[in-house]
Amino acid sequence: MRFMLLIKSDANAEAGVMPSPELIDAMGKYNEELVKAGVLLAAEGLQPSSKGAKVHYSGGKRTVTDGPFAEAKELIAGFWIIQAKSKEEALEWALRVPLEAGDPQSSDGVAEIEVRQVFDISDFPEDVLSPEAAAREEALRLQVEKNAAGQ
Repeated sequence: MRFMLLIKSDANAEAGVMPSPELIDAMGKYNEELVKAGVLLAAEGLQPSSKGAKVHYSGGKRTVTDGPFAEAKELIAGFWIIQAKSKEEALEWALRVPLEAGDPQSSDGVAEIEVRQVFDISDFPEDVLSPEAAAREEALRLQVEKNAAGQ
């Protein structure tokens, strides 16, 4: 099973405040642990919402709103995608993320990681995802993996 660990944003992250060298070092060591355990699939930090945009879909129309966005706590500052045997294993990894409430990186003394399971093709019933559509999705996933490997 794949899980996404989402680091919630805060006012400091939204203001573009960089993490301390100590936090960068601790995160690097954590990422090394994930790699050595063979569970890390992807990990990235995200730029502040002021450098982003939202696309709204309503009534067949699409509109773009440039950032920044008001509620920092609803935004994501970064993520990991990991391969875990269970939600409990994913939570064990999340509990090891080197964030501490009150860390200088956190403007309000609160740090939060959200853990969410990623859908797998097998999670969809056949009446929603036909065998043909499942095969197409699997072929696309394999192509993405090849692209990522530079093949």
